[in-house]
Amino acid sequence: MITDSFDIETQPIVSFADFYGERKHLVDICVPTFSNEIYDSVLASFDCEKIAEIHTVNGSIPIYQFTHKGRKIGFYLNGMGSTLAAQLCIESSYLVGATKYIMFGSAGSLDGEKTAGKFVIPTHAYRDEGMSYHYAPPADYIEVKNHGKVAELFRKLHLPYVEGRVWTTDAIMRETVGQMLRRKNEGCIAVEMEIAGVQAVCDFHGLELYCFVATGDVLSETDYRPEGLSDANHNMDKFFIALEMAEAL
Repeated sequence: MITDSFDIETQPIVSFADFYGERKHLVDICVPTFSNEIYDSVLASFDCEKIAEIHTVNGSIPIYQFTHKGRKIGFYLNGMGSTLAAQLCIESSYLVGATKYIMFGSAGSLDGEKTAGKFVIPTHAYRDEGMSYHYAPPADYIEVKNHGKVAELFRKLHLPYVEGRVWTTDAIMRETVGQMLRRKNEGCIAVEMEIAGVQAVCDFHGLELYCFVATGDVLSETDYRPEGLSDANHNMDKFFIALEMAEAL
């Protein structure tokens, strides 16, 4: 099996020092966003200063810094999918020194009754992607270690939430009925595309991940309901919750 061939024991051949030089220490916390609308709104509303840049062959990704209640916070437009989001997490940490990542986004609900009107705080993520296997031993699920701290903050803020397993998939449009039923039977209440990989790289590199999602579209055996997806993607409420979380950390 391919999962038996991954190597988390020996040293990598290439390092970020080969491209960027010495590691920097500019901020402690990063709050990336997947939403271009939230991204544009933050750049327009906050006094953002570009402090670093992630270089890629198809364009550079700037990392900004703004100050919230006296604390400097890093901010950038995240990449979709487990591999890209995890890669940007590692690379941004090297460039700006962040050790805490607050990640929010949208997810598809697998149980409309449990998730309706509530944020989802993942407790474990099903590893239906490839990135996590380069950073953690093979297993079906990875624990989202700080879910208890996230839930505690949501309680203090009197925010509606539900805790549960999520299903991280790399294969958009391949959430089949059979897979969905298996994940639901294992306790998954939502499906998304990043958490398993990002959690694995954070564990490996000694970083802290604090994450939550808002469900928009609903997947069921008989139909697909996308009507809440835009709000789940772009509503600024998640960003302001992340700021409350950054303040608490």
